[in-house]
Amino acid sequence: MKNFDPATQVQYLAQFGEFGDVNPSITDSSTFTFLGAKTMVDTFEGVAEGCFLYSRHWNPSNKYLADALSTMEGTESAWVTASGMAAITCTMLQLCNAGDHIVSSMTTYGGTFAFLKNYLPKFNIEVTFVDPTNLEQIRKAIKPNTKLIYTESISNPLLQISDIPEMAKIANEHGIKLVVDNTFSPMILAPHKLGAHIVVYSMTKFINGKNDLVAGAICADSKFINDLVNVNSGTAMLLGPALDPLRSSGILKNLHTLHIRMKQHGHNAMYLANRFTELGIQVSYPGLKSHPGHELLNSMMNSQFSYGGIIAINMQTKERADSLMELMQAKGVGYLAVSLGYFKTLFSNSGSSTSSEVPAETQSEMGLSPGLVRFSVGLDNDIEHTYMLIKEALEELAYI
Repeated sequence: MKNFDPATQVQYLAQFGEFGDVNPSITDSSTFTFLGAKTMVDTFEGVAEGCFLYSRHWNPSNKYLADALSTMEGTESAWVTASGMAAITCTMLQLCNAGDHIVSSMTTYGGTFAFLKNYLPKFNIEVTFVDPTNLEQIRKAIKPNTKLIYTESISNPLLQISDIPEMAKIANEHGIKLVVDNTFSPMILAPHKLGAHIVVYSMTKFINGKNDLVAGAICADSKFINDLVNVNSGTAMLLGPALDPLRSSGILKNLHTLHIRMKQHGHNAMYLANRFTELGIQVSYPGLKSHPGHELLNSMMNSQFSYGGIIAINMQTKERADSLMELMQAKGVGYLAVSLGYFKTLFSNSGSSTSSEVPAETQSEMGLSPGLVRFSVGLDNDIEHTYMLIKEALEELAYI
């Protein structure tokens, strides 16, 4: 595991256009021609090699990106989607039928929580929510009809660390799948190499890094991906969340700078985490030795890519959090906005934004403070200057 270098894997992937272009050509066709009728039939039946049928199924530009992602993750295959939620929902619906059961981390992105809690019951799919750091709780939650364990490698927004190797052992013992959302930690963690069966992403975030599109990805073995896009029964094929190939081409270019960006995000986040700690602010960041998952993350991570670009601080109340965020935006620290992985710093009050789908009592149960401010730390060249602006805001509000 420690010898796996996702950035180098991507770097040496030979992909070029049909005329020798250094960037793969963009294919903006929805449908593709066949030189023989039998080849079309074979393609519909999934037995033709190297043929494209319809862009809802596969598109050459999307295939370039999918191949790069599977190389980065160390999986046999991948498929790209029109959003991160499409990646998550298609994966779960492909694995589950009516009457099945899912064990999921309680601390997940709000949209994921809403899908699990509010939407899946329509199909008689039951979900048990667990503390992702409590392996015994996960074991006890598994039932005879459980089909998968779902977790985030680094949870949103509490930054809990999932023990992926141990979760994988539990999944394997019961013949079920471990699905890991690695959106917060691309390159930092390689969940498939740690034992996860399926890795999902919102590529909207760090992988693309520009906040100019919405996209997702599913990385898994070839059989799962082929089943996912089967023309007769594949969830992705039949629900149709295909990614625009023009967007796919842009993400592929940005993927080649991901390792550089992750290092800078992490460098800046570590600086802020240390300075916030000096100020006596309650801060959560897995790069700090005080973080309960610090040593676990050290045992799993590719250390050259840092501890990630996400920090959470506790301002105790929503009102205090709102005042701080408004003043930071006014001072030019960054933007009061949801999402993450952008080149500018973004901050939001998770309980009332990206986790607002989670009921207040559940937020309290998981330890989500109403005053939690989640920072997606940007690529600032002078992070000390950024810190001084934040400190000014804290002082003006008499928070320190």
